[in-house]
Amino acid sequence: MRKFVFALVATAFAAPAFAQDATASQSAPSAQMTPDQVMDQLRSDLQATRADIMAKGMTLDADQAAKFWPLYEQFQQEQDAIIREQLKAVEAYAQNYATLTDAESLAFVNAQLARDQKMHDLRVKWLAKFQTVLPAGQAARAIQLDRRIGNVAQVGLSAQIPLVH
Repeated sequence: MRKFVFALVATAFAAPAFAQDATASQSAPSAQMTPDQVMDQLRSDLQATRADIMAKGMTLDADQAAKFWPLYEQFQQEQDAIIREQLKAVEAYAQNYATLTDAESLAFVNAQLARDQKMHDLRVKWLAKFQTVLPAGQAARAIQLDRRIGNVAQVGLSAQIPLVH
């Protein structure tokens, strides 16, 4: 079942983001890597792809770029913490899917809703921070691009996760 979870997450998080940019390079998970190492590699690849898509979608002058990208890196680190929580919830769901109780089903859905709220709150917080180094329109564009990338990843993940029974 653990292999199923990693295949599921790999498909959901990696494929949609990479489909946005066919030229993005991805390190293929090695058969010798531990499941945790595979997950770390996938998260790293996703963040690199996100940054690449952001760079292509933003028009920044040198001064703006020098100020924005360090902030964006911090933003990605905070996002990664939320994504890690989500992946743990998906893993627990997959491991227990065949025998899920009503309480476990609700816990999984509540974890999804909490993740959505955390991501929303994070974007609101960082929209304000991005406005300290970018004009409001550019800051809004950064959040809009990030939200689109996140939505694509979430749709991919959701399509791979069976509904509770």
